[in-house]
Amino acid sequence: MTSQEDANRALYEKYLALCNAHDFDGMQQFYTSPIAINDEPWAPSKVTDQFKPIVAAFPDFRWHVRHFGADGAFLYLHFKITATHQNEFQGIAPTGREVTITEFTIYEVKDGKFAAVWDHLDVDGLVKQIQ
Repeated sequence: MTSQEDANRALYEKYLALCNAHDFDGMQQFYTSPIAINDEPWAPSKVTDQFKPIVAAFPDFRWHVRHFGADGAFLYLHFKITATHQNEFQGIAPTGREVTITEFTIYEVKDGKFAAVWDHLDVDGLVKQIQ
């Protein structure tokens, strides 16, 4: 890895710690404003707002890195996500079921912040496990 890739990996590790702590204000510090999410410009608060209903329903929601790659300004991640369904989610009453899903994410880093993110989270797989 180059020194830029090492720096971007260290940046990501700090960010992931905030994600797993559900520190939404802290997470926003890592985003440019606006940040491109799947090619659409979003305010940093919109990015973290999307996590709030998931974390409310699955308070122990955690990202676990399965694969990590870096190439210049780009980071490539494959996650296993674990969580327990403890509150209502998409109209589904809490089941207490433990779930595991997959997520794939690509980040573009500019000037020490995430400027663009392309992401796929298996929400359908999550819903199937709690129905």
